[in-house]
Amino acid sequence: MAEAYIVAAARTAGARKGGKLKDWHPADLGGALIDALVTRANADPAVIEDVILGCVMQIGEQAVNVARNAVLASKLPDSVPATSVDRQCGSSQQALHFAAQAVMCGAMDVVIAGGVESMTRVPMGLSVMLPAQNNFGTYMSPRIAARYPGVQFSQFVGAEMMAEKYRLTRDALDQFAYDSHRKAAAATTAGAFAREIVPLSITLEDGSKGEHAVDEGVRFDASLEAIKAVKLIREGGAITAATSSQICDGASGVLVANEAGLKRLGAKPLARIHAMTVVGGDPVIMLDAPIAATKRALAKSGMKIADIDLYEVNEAFAPVPLAWLKETGADPSRLNLRGGAIALGHPLGASGTKLMTTLVHALRDTNKRYGLQTMCEGGGMANVTIVERL
Repeated sequence: MAEAYIVAAARTAGARKGGKLKDWHPADLGGALIDALVTRANADPAVIEDVILGCVMQIGEQAVNVARNAVLASKLPDSVPATSVDRQCGSSQQALHFAAQAVMCGAMDVVIAGGVESMTRVPMGLSVMLPAQNNFGTYMSPRIAARYPGVQFSQFVGAEMMAEKYRLTRDALDQFAYDSHRKAAAATTAGAFAREIVPLSITLEDGSKGEHAVDEGVRFDASLEAIKAVKLIREGGAITAATSSQICDGASGVLVANEAGLKRLGAKPLARIHAMTVVGGDPVIMLDAPIAATKRALAKSGMKIADIDLYEVNEAFAPVPLAWLKETGADPSRLNLRGGAIALGHPLGASGTKLMTTLVHALRDTNKRYGLQTMCEGGGMANVTIVERL
């Protein structure tokens, strides 16, 4: 079987809700990211055989196959097909897995995988709320309701359950959030994100033209005292807005190829896909599937957690990476080296390849070999991808 290689990896800088990317249509955002990957790989656009993009809220401006619309908004010829993937927060990580599987089996040689999410223009939960408001029903079927009586699937509830199950205190969660901002601020100041970010043109508040190239959510003046002062989401709980991921607009992606694809591109790869897995777990607590997925991925690849040099575990809520550290025995100094979604934002369907982009560049910058990426996903699922820097 052929190998799957990452040839290029890029992302937009994250933008706050109603922030610097509010005027960007998500299809155009995805199109700009696709163009950047093609440019960075110095590829003939006609060589791209498919585009697979993750997106969670596939409604409104992100409806009618947003991946295909991103292709039509890009410089790719309209002969390039595309499809949209929804594995909730892991959508673009799953897009990467599908792309890798396609080139490994030889069905294709060069594929773009990524994701896009404008949480400003297509608010989180819209695909559920809008049908409900118009009497078009809900995803909760009678059979699901009978299997999980009285349950309302909620990531906020799951986050509180995680904190309780893994005995994580409010103080520990606050410290983790502070560290995320501190690491992200240090990485930004040092220019660590410069190579991975695709600058986008924007219109500033005064009407002048500008460029968005710095993650908007990072609090460079963050203090532990201020984080501790944030009100709890639920009385008696442990989670606050400060220990949760930020709503974010953004796009990200990777260009994936096999050996034949590398020859067609005339390119050298950044990394090789070493292992992939996906698991399902308890949909009620929902957020601890990355633990089981990591253990399975390591077992299938014959590796130990100590063999992995850097980890990217999505900071949907602070209890997720903290529980993952506790249960896997991973080295905290290798986790989210440049901060995570608490500081940098979580653009839902774009977060998978966003984290992968950061991981690949961090491995190269630190001259490390193996990286592992995982994230919790709605419905109690998790993907794991292990890559080897080349």
